[in-house]
Amino acid sequence: MIIQILITLFVLFALSRVVIRFRAGEMTPRECLFWFFFWVVVGGVGVYPNVASWLAIALGVGRGADAIVYVALLAIFYILFRIFTRIERIERNITALVREIALRDARHGHDHEQAKK
Repeated sequence: MIIQILITLFVLFALSRVVIRFRAGEMTPRECLFWFFFWVVVGGVGVYPNVASWLAIALGVGRGADAIVYVALLAIFYILFRIFTRIERIERNITALVREIALRDARHGHDHEQAKK
């Protein structure tokens, strides 16, 4: 019973963070919906642990806790994949931006040197 209260409080806290980040423009509507749905599911499983047992039966796993661990691991690996690809894209964008700035500065520096002569 205490764990259900703690899970519910944590889920409410997490949902509040999702809403705050969305309102601040730090999340897209798609991300907001994903995380909102995710935390509602976590809360549902926390309040109704029999859902985990049903999930275990549906997945062919022996116990509900095992099913939750397997699903959580899949979710974590997917999120890590998304983070990795986003970091790679950001690094490419930064490299392109730095290259563009360096070339622009080099051109302006060259123009500035010829103007002095």
